[in-house]
Parts: sequence; structure tokens; C-alpha cells
Amino acid sequence: MFIPDFIGKTSDARGVLKPEISRADAAFNISRASWLVLALCMGNLDNLKWAVQDRMHQPQRAGKLYKYLYPMVDAAQGAGASCAYLSGAGPTVMAITGGASGDIFAQRTKERSDLVVAKAMMRAAEEYGIKGRLVVTQVSNEGARVVKVDPPFSSGDITYGHNI
Repeated sequence: MFIPDFIGKTSDARGVLKPEISRADAAFNISRASWLVLALCMGNLDNLKWAVQDRMHQPQRAGKLYKYLYPMVDAAQGAGASCAYLSGAGPTVMAITGGASGDIFAQRTKERSDLVVAKAMMRAAEEYGIKGRLVVTQVSNEGARVVKVDPPFSSGDITYGHNI
């Protein structure tokens, strides 16, 4: 995920949206939600590039607020990402890459595309004069987790998960 060094205000991001949505655009976006479910259920990462297409917010935000969005999406996908898209209202751009299963650090370099995609996204940002950082992470099936509590639950002979 490319995180620019500036904050995107939600009010600005909402302000560039059209006040009405056409039936064609609504149908397009609904179809993309179906593509997303299908791609994730089938484990077909190649279909994600179709699933993240959008007509309701990305074009407007790219045109007025985040000129780097589509060049960065193209750069990420051209470098091997399954898809790339604006995260929420922006300004962060996300890309999903594939690889062998398991922890990315246990995979051979040729099994991974994250570094090539990350560098391509950074180059696109530089071409648009956007400073930021790129974070490579991985999917988690765990969900939200408490990492620290005060006072701690664990004490003496009883230890809770993750020693909280």
C-alpha cells in the first residue's frame, strides 16, 4: 500500500463526487461487487483487476484530487499486481499481489512480485511529485486483536493469549 505524506480530507473527497449516480454506473459497480465475491471465493486473483474497477468515486477523485491514482494503478498492474485501487476516500493506493502460500519471508524471490510492484508504484508517485512510503503487508484471517491492556489480564500462573 502506498501511503502519501499528506492527509486526504474525507470532506474534500466527498465534495468531488457527483450528486447523482446513473443507473448504468450503479449497475457497473454492482457487477464489480459480484466479480469481487467470485474472485475471492474461487481464489482467482486474476479476476480482482475487474472486481476493483469503479465508476462512482475513483474517476472523480483521480481527476480532481489524486492525479497519480490511475498511473499508479497501471504501474502496479503492469509490474504484476493482481489489482490496484484507491483505498476508501484516499489518498492511499492499495495493490494486491500473489505468491506462494505462507509467510512472504519464507518464499523464494521468484515466487513473489511484491518488491517489483512496490518499486513500480514508488516510481509512479515520484513522476507525479508525490512523496510517501510503501508498506508491504499480508492478508490476515485473524481480524481485530487486542495487543496490550492496562492493567494486564495475565498474571502469575495464568497467561492469556499473546500475553495480554
